[in-house]
Amino acid sequence: PRHNGNPHDLLDIKQMRDKNRKPVVMKIKPGISEFASSPEKVSDYISPLLSFAAEHVPRAKHKETPLYILCTAGMRILPESQQKAILEDLLTDIPVHFDFLFSDSHAEVISGKQEGVYAWIGINFVLGRFEHTDDEDEAIVEVHVPGSENKEAIFRKRTVGILDMGGVSTQIAYEVPKTVSFASSQQEEVAKNLLAEFNLGCDAHQTEHVYRVYVATFLGFGGNAARQRYEDSLFTSTALKNRLLGKQTGMTSDSPYLDPCLPLDAQDEIQQKGQIMYLRGTGDFNLCREIIQPFMNKTNETQTSLNGVYQPAVHFQNSEFYGFSEFYYCTEDVLRMGGDYNAAKFTKAAKDYCATKWSVLRERFDRGLYASHADLHRLKYQCFKSAWMYEVFHSGFSFPVSYSNLKTALQVYDKEVQWTLGAILYRTRFLPLRDIQQENFRGSHSHWRSFSFVYNHYLFFVCFLIVLLSILLYLLRLRRIHRRMLRNSSSTSLWME
Repeated sequence: PRHNGNPHDLLDIKQMRDKNRKPVVMKIKPGISEFASSPEKVSDYISPLLSFAAEHVPRAKHKETPLYILCTAGMRILPESQQKAILEDLLTDIPVHFDFLFSDSHAEVISGKQEGVYAWIGINFVLGRFEHTDDEDEAIVEVHVPGSENKEAIFRKRTVGILDMGGVSTQIAYEVPKTVSFASSQQEEVAKNLLAEFNLGCDAHQTEHVYRVYVATFLGFGGNAARQRYEDSLFTSTALKNRLLGKQTGMTSDSPYLDPCLPLDAQDEIQQKGQIMYLRGTGDFNLCREIIQPFMNKTNETQTSLNGVYQPAVHFQNSEFYGFSEFYYCTEDVLRMGGDYNAAKFTKAAKDYCATKWSVLRERFDRGLYASHADLHRLKYQCFKSAWMYEVFHSGFSFPVSYSNLKTALQVYDKEVQWTLGAILYRTRFLPLRDIQQENFRGSHSHWRSFSFVYNHYLFFVCFLIVLLSILLYLLRLRRIHRRMLRNSSSTSLWME
């Protein structure tokens, strides 16, 4: 929809839907980082995506429709030379086949911080948290707008924070409404890289849409990466104990290592350096939590979270968070309690699950009692991942067990909320108002041109008359001078005679 021209309002983006009311979306796998060794194939590979977009954007609008190609984690881990080669191929080939508005700055590898900010913008936009409201039932926060310390604080809708735990990393992002203080100058330096300040309004002079958001990404703290770290530690510590005590724990299936993080009687193996370590589950949720706590790498310094990374205080009484990916899978896939999170209920369900015999869990799985996308891998590592999610949330990020404003979700309002929505909102925020201003300027300019044409026409006519009159007066003056000279010459000749 067109912007209404009010600089106080954000652009209203709506999901495009086809004639069957299904979202107009196309995805392909794998990501373009897979073409690191053959970058010349990248533009051909994503051509179907661009063709799909071209079909749905009116042909006459292609030239004014900006195209952005923003690359994330897969590209971030590639060497810079390979990143550059891939982007170069896109920038060279795409304009040959498509006439979207596509400049050099429209293709880039974005940072984890940018990705987190875009995800935060996306969810809050979908939830309508950027809208202005006079509704007394709406939760609001007092905000000290960055850069306007002398001005009064403003009150606006409370935004939601996000927690996202993937296989490899965990991310947290939330608004920091008030100016923060730091325990040390080093902490302040670190905070600069974790706090993002940006204006979402379409007019840079309006400050009511300036947000200060904390974004931190923790590599190695995703569910699968954490399990791998845990298994590596088990293997190393057990091998050392076996050498020191002359034991064979875990070396044969008859004397397995008793793992509290696996469901009761579940069997697993760790393979390292050509050796196999055998595990058997004891399903002790509390002991599992205790064992994995050191993996949080917490420090005694104030205002810190996982790995001792700086984290500004969260106003727990007036905040709201959404948990995605592993936060949702852990609560919903087998425990069937996704949605509003309750620490006491979750702990009880996780304890019961861990303590249930593997044979019973398998039977339930075969009867289809779990989520459709839950597989045997999920069943086996649910106990560990439940403990890991719980510890990250409560020990790592320091949320109290009484916290009741976390919702775990896969979708919001039946939409899969992607960081790409936030990216589009942020990248195009100035365009609507700029277009309106240009149209107004063109409109007033064309009126001025028509007015000036008439005005200039009369001015020219007046000037022409003045010049003509001047010439006539000059000619009359010359004629008078000529007559006088003739009279004078005739009188002189008579005197001579």
